[in-house]
Amino acid sequence: MKLDHVGIVVANLSETLERWRPVLGAPESPPEEVPGSQVVVAFLPAGETHVELVEPSGLKSPVSKFLATRGEGIHHLAFSVPDVDVALAEVAARGGRLIDQHARAGARGRRVGFAHPSAFGGVLVEFVEDVP
Repeated sequence: MKLDHVGIVVANLSETLERWRPVLGAPESPPEEVPGSQVVVAFLPAGETHVELVEPSGLKSPVSKFLATRGEGIHHLAFSVPDVDVALAEVAARGGRLIDQHARAGARGRRVGFAHPSAFGGVLVEFVEDVP
């Protein structure tokens, strides 16, 4: 398993991209809306992994709540796995709480699933299915 990306919640994606460009360069692709998660994201390459900048796209987005209570900052760690459903089932089998019982559509056309922060010592963990 390898680190796919670190997710960072931001209030304004355009402004934040301007701050990150001198460090990491331009986004790998244009910002992308992920309707199922109510966010707009941009991925910046960082060596063998990525930094994902995440802006809420609606007031009912869970990321909106995170931003309102905690402000901008690191939101999650995402790990690349061969099968998201298997990874989620393994967390559940060890007694870990899940946010997603099954994979859902995520950014970059990939399947994703989240484990609750309580399953990983307070860290929100996302599983991202490897690209075949």
